[in-house]
Amino acid sequence: MSTLFNDIWRRVAPRQPSRITRADARLAYVVAVTIDVAQFLLGRFGWAGFDEILDAIGVVVISRLIGFHPLLLPTFLLEFLPLTDMLPTWTGCVALVIRARKHQGMVVEDGPPAIDIKAHKVE
Repeated sequence: MSTLFNDIWRRVAPRQPSRITRADARLAYVVAVTIDVAQFLLGRFGWAGFDEILDAIGVVVISRLIGFHPLLLPTFLLEFLPLTDMLPTWTGCVALVIRARKHQGMVVEDGPPAIDIKAHKVE
């Protein structure tokens, strides 16, 4: 199992973002909440395959925005179990990944302030 994760990580690591802006994090939250709400609203009708398409799109888009994290895989697989697709699993996963990225120091501000003014004493 360890060699499987090492192989996956070796292939994914070059695509990891070196930093994540707050705009990327917000957009990842929007994608996750949108997928969770859509799956909740679809309810039992979502089992026609649309849920799985949303999950596949979600894992790709979210991993592009905030980088691949091992928590994305169980979240993706959990969505295939009955009734768990109605839980906000994508939103929770994104929250956990962004928190982990903050602890790693990867989440940065969007950019320098628009106006950088320093106070000077006038005599």
